[in-house]
Amino acid sequence: MDTLGVGLFLLIVMLILLSGGIWIAMTLAICGWVGQALFVSTQPGKNLFSAFWETNASWELAALPLFIWMGEILFRTKLSEEMFEGLRPWLNRVPGRLMHTTVLGCGIFGSVSGSSAATCATISKVALPELKKRGYNENLALGALATSGTLGILIPPSITMVVYAVAADASIIRIFLAGFIPSAILMALFMGYIAWWSIRNPSQVPAADPPSTFWQKIKKSGNLIPCSALIIFIVWVLVAGYATATECAAYGVFGSLAIAAYSRSLTWKNFWEGLMGTTRTSCMIMIILAGAAFLTKTMAFTGVPRELAEWVNGMNLSPYALIGCLVVVYLILGTALDGISMIVLTAAVVLPMIQKAGFDLIWFGIFIVLLVEIAEVTPPVGFNLFVLQNMTGKDSNTIAKASIPFFMCLVVCILIITIFPDVVTILPDLVMGKDK
Repeated sequence: MDTLGVGLFLLIVMLILLSGGIWIAMTLAICGWVGQALFVSTQPGKNLFSAFWETNASWELAALPLFIWMGEILFRTKLSEEMFEGLRPWLNRVPGRLMHTTVLGCGIFGSVSGSSAATCATISKVALPELKKRGYNENLALGALATSGTLGILIPPSITMVVYAVAADASIIRIFLAGFIPSAILMALFMGYIAWWSIRNPSQVPAADPPSTFWQKIKKSGNLIPCSALIIFIVWVLVAGYATATECAAYGVFGSLAIAAYSRSLTWKNFWEGLMGTTRTSCMIMIILAGAAFLTKTMAFTGVPRELAEWVNGMNLSPYALIGCLVVVYLILGTALDGISMIVLTAAVVLPMIQKAGFDLIWFGIFIVLLVEIAEVTPPVGFNLFVLQNMTGKDSNTIAKASIPFFMCLVVCILIITIFPDVVTILPDLVMGKDK
């Protein structure tokens, strides 16, 4: 069997296992074992244990559970509610009014949680009852929350970015920096659609609240200070080079605990629940990464990535044609897999192709994160759809339909960074110099 035939055989095995309900991590490990046992003269057992150890012993990966824990702390205390209250008075005269808090709240909380599901659940828990009570359009709110919740994985620090950086052997700091401008563009697109919809449907937008004085707004904004200070501190020490991404994650946990304790919203109960939630999520992600590392070893032994890259190169596809093909592939994968699984399942094959085509790995990291965001709101396996379904009782397909306009905003953002790639790379290049 030729090299590409081996890759196709392993892909079929993977699809069979996934369709049979086998765990993602086990599927990856089994495919790696089958590939080495049948097509490579090496010891699968030895490579399996070395892959699992090398992956989970990574210092960079130590940032992952810490960022998850930071998000869990904020999710389970009243800090998220305070952020929402601080935004409200400034939006009273903007078309769409409080509906914009769905986007801004998700943006602020996403920047300190790093988790799409946690961001969506937290802001939805606070925003939905308030918006419904005031008479805002429920479908618009559901669509905005489902898609804005995905900002948790685009605005640094992001769990998905850490996973990609480990898989691509890229700089975590550069990828973090690369996410800021695209996330600002995406938030502007979301808020722009909300304003446009509100202008076109004035009868479905409640009347404005009584005007607040400037000092009343400033007083309310005091609720934003604790988490804003934490965000600024984490970004500053990271960019200034005073701490690594892992050390910044530790500072984030310490700061979250300190703020929660100072506000008297930290209890032993939510502390323990946050710790257990962190443990479950971290173990799930780490075992997936370990399985992917073993499959990557198999791919390297069989030469599938190199052969595939040469095959794609032989097709003489233009860079945009290659990107178009990858968009289709990831959109299809997004209907069946979660974002992290999409990255680790495809990294071994796709990254060599990307490098062969001359794309910047940092740029591709943001590109793939945006595609993962689309996966989060794509049926049938859209995590944010499940989160809102559990919180509202609405069918996930109803929520997906409400998300379509915001889904298109994600597509527009992908087009923008593809046509103007400097939007992604300019900030890391300015701060850290060009990556040679």
